[in-house]
Amino acid sequence: MPHPVLHKIRKEYQRERLLESKINSDPFLQFRLWLDQAIDAAIDEPTAMMLSTVDANGNPSSRIVLLKDASNEGFTFFTNYESRKGEEIQHHHQVAVLFFWSALERQIRIEGYAERIESTLSDDYFRSRPLDSRFAAHISPQSKVIKGREVLEAGLEDVKKRYADQDIPRPAHWGGYRIIPDYFEFWQGGSARLHDRLRYTKQDTGWKIDRLAP
Repeated sequence: MPHPVLHKIRKEYQRERLLESKINSDPFLQFRLWLDQAIDAAIDEPTAMMLSTVDANGNPSSRIVLLKDASNEGFTFFTNYESRKGEEIQHHHQVAVLFFWSALERQIRIEGYAERIESTLSDDYFRSRPLDSRFAAHISPQSKVIKGREVLEAGLEDVKKRYADQDIPRPAHWGGYRIIPDYFEFWQGGSARLHDRLRYTKQDTGWKIDRLAP
């Protein structure tokens, strides 16, 4: 079977417009509105967000993580602090995330800095995770080279035996980060590629909203 011609793959965006007169002046409230609509639309993984970080040499890397809390304090996700993203955040706190909901023809870009959340909050979330997920957090040296899958499977059996009759503590290398935004961009697909892009930038007195050319 021949490969599809990539430049002929095209989707027309015609769902709705994004107008200054119809958005919330608070980007956190506008984000929550769109997230709730994505959840109500039964979109697969509505909380999935692409997280981008940079290393000590300025090289970027991106991966999908799951949003676990959203409030005016920021956006929280959990990971291994010793993973590549954890090490890069430790070196350079500035990060960017992207939400893309194709079915709604929407995306949200958020930029800001990431900081570790309070250990008690990480403990609370860790206890809420499925049992196997808690086991896996203990034994996976995330982002490190391993000899094969059997290393993980053996480690999983070991940690199950170790904590067979007791609570599983949160490992010190695992916990949450909170992203504190200073930039939001809401994108709504538009016909003729005249997409709507509204940008929020943080000011001393609040948030400034500008329209960007598509």
